Amino acid sequence: MIETIIEYFSEFSWVKAIDMAGLVLGLIYLWLEFKASIWLWLVSVIMPIVHGYLYWERGLYADFGMEVYYVLAAVYGYAMWRWSRKGREGEKAAERPITHFPLRRVLPVTLIGLALWALIYWILITYTDSSVPVCDSFTTALSMVALWALAQKYAEQWLLWLVVDAVCTVLYIYKQIPFTACLYAFYTVMAVLGYRTWLKKMTTTTA
Repeated sequence: MIETIIEYFSEFSWVKAIDMAGLVLGLIYLWLEFKASIWLWLVSVIMPIVHGYLYWERGLYADFGMEVYYVLAAVYGYAMWRWSRKGREGEKAAERPITHFPLRRVLPVTLIGLALWALIYWILITYTDSSVPVCDSFTTALSMVALWALAQKYAEQWLLWLVVDAVCTVLYIYKQIPFTACLYAFYTVMAVLGYRTWLKKMTTTTA
């Protein structure tokens, strides 16, 4: 294990440097998300530039395309958190509260997610040389749904990310980008803690 790490650092490359930069940005993003801080959306604009290059270099084309979606979603998410909840007359608008994922949305969102998975998979096998089209398309489709749920500030968005992060950890180990793999392994653990923290915040807010 130690010899593998030494060998990894023995020669400099931009991929390795960007892999490490992505790790740092990812930790900052996770901390802000854990705190339910609106500033996580600012980091969401910066991270796609870093990860986009990394994914393209490793042939993760769906993940690369996802970075464009992340930038647009960051703008949408900031607006949703900042201005979507109106205050009473004469009051300043309040920040969007944490809520549960509505049961009425489970079926339509699931169907949309499956449709996205199928569409992205078809694009990968038709227009790219992706060696992992099933996993790449799955994590991308579910990430799109999870990011939308985060913008809505649903506590259950953490559970969606839990699945994404676990699959990505294995995928990135396979694609030999270890720092990003470690980041997503950490994300997997923190998704559980984040979900519990948001439930507590939601209880405190509504109490």
